[in-house]
Amino acid sequence: MPFSLNEPEIWKYGLVTAAGEDNLRKYIITAIKNREDKKEYAFIVFDKKANRYAGSTRFYDIQQSWLTTQLGYTWYGKEFQRTGLNRHCKLLLLTYVFEEWGMERLEFRADANNAGSIAAMKAIGCVEEGILRNHMPTANGGRRDSIILSILKTEWLGGVKERLQQNTR
Repeated sequence: MPFSLNEPEIWKYGLVTAAGEDNLRKYIITAIKNREDKKEYAFIVFDKKANRYAGSTRFYDIQQSWLTTQLGYTWYGKEFQRTGLNRHCKLLLLTYVFEEWGMERLEFRADANNAGSIAAMKAIGCVEEGILRNHMPTANGGRRDSIILSILKTEWLGGVKERLQQNTR
């Protein structure tokens, strides 16, 4: 709740916002419903070092028959950004996606103006695929261009995993 009330800028580039008590309530209700409907799988990120909740991320657009999914809706409170926590979470999530779940492709999308998120995705090994122009409405009105990045299972097993492991030590 503190992020929702005190750090509304976290959702500046998001398609949906959890800024404010009402928006947070809607955000959680939607995440639970979409999990029950097997459309999405949201996670709360807990930082063991700080012994506090730090943020959230989720799998969505799950296409089991095509062995693809997307990872996104990722946000962290300011004090948890650029601490390495996101890389640790991505290592766990990507290991699960490719080695347990058996997916062949993991896709990431972001507002093309969100330089911080794009840099973070590239830093974990994502490959930029292109831009969907005027793709989606934004939470605060207007429309955004969306950048698409991905990691393939062959890339994960071919070196992305090892580089990510080295960068999380």
